[in-house]
Amino acid sequence: MNFSVITTQFWSLVLQGLALGLIYSLVALGYTMVYGVLRLINFANSEVFMLGTFAVLWVEITFLGHPINAKPLQGFELVYTLVIALVGSMIACAVLAVLVELVAYRRLRARGANRLASLISAIGVSIFLLEGMRMYTKSRPASAPRLLEKWSFGEIAGANFRIDTMLAIVSPIIIFVALDQFVNRSRLGKAIRAVSMSEDNAKLMGININRVISMTFLIGGLTTGAAAFLYTTVYENTVFNVGFNMGIAAFTAAVLGGIGNLRGAFYGGLALGMMEQFASAILGSQWKAVTVFVILVLILLFKPNGLFGEAVQQTRT
Repeated sequence: MNFSVITTQFWSLVLQGLALGLIYSLVALGYTMVYGVLRLINFANSEVFMLGTFAVLWVEITFLGHPINAKPLQGFELVYTLVIALVGSMIACAVLAVLVELVAYRRLRARGANRLASLISAIGVSIFLLEGMRMYTKSRPASAPRLLEKWSFGEIAGANFRIDTMLAIVSPIIIFVALDQFVNRSRLGKAIRAVSMSEDNAKLMGININRVISMTFLIGGLTTGAAAFLYTTVYENTVFNVGFNMGIAAFTAAVLGGIGNLRGAFYGGLALGMMEQFASAILGSQWKAVTVFVILVLILLFKPNGLFGEAVQQTRT
């Protein structure tokens, strides 16, 4: 164990933890939105993230024609390319998330199946997507072209404010604020909150439950797609099982903050990213995944309602 990194690399670890944690937050929002309306965990969300990373590569390499060894872009061409890749990833994940709802949940709900059947169905869809991509890629990792040159704004107290790190910090904050305002102020957002509080009462008020649930999956898919874009832009690679660790971490972030709570998922992701970075620096990177599992077990044992619990119930989806 190397505790000296706490003093020598403190701000650098904080910055990296923020960037990683905010990517977790975006995926955790997908988990918490679905749990809010169905009281079920969408286990296929990690594979939605995985396919989103491949969608980014497809857009950049095949659709926009930038080969793996392409030179970094500049100016309008860079902005245009990144926006197209972001939108492509978000649309691909949103469509896939809605398909997951239609295939794994809707028919079972219509037949009055119990929650266990829906959970098993979602796990089945997750395995189908994972194995399908494993066979398609022959288990080979895929690299993304470095279209964004990793220049730095500067260094303060050892923390390097690189452009991709800042992109991974600022973008999720903007998305979270927009989503929070949407859920609290829009007509659809109020319908989502009504369904999350009482499905029966929402039906009596004339709310179309199936439409609300589909839109919830779609919104969760959009945030997961944004996370896939940021992950691919920062780490520049992906593989068929990239969703496993990301899914566990995002689920842990949602539980840590209080699953079913939007703000809980956001702050849970931040807290988990920071703890993971510090644990990795002190204990070694091989303990990174273990740290997530340990935190998940501790939260479930000692504070199963998460940090926010039911205290901010009004913000639940």
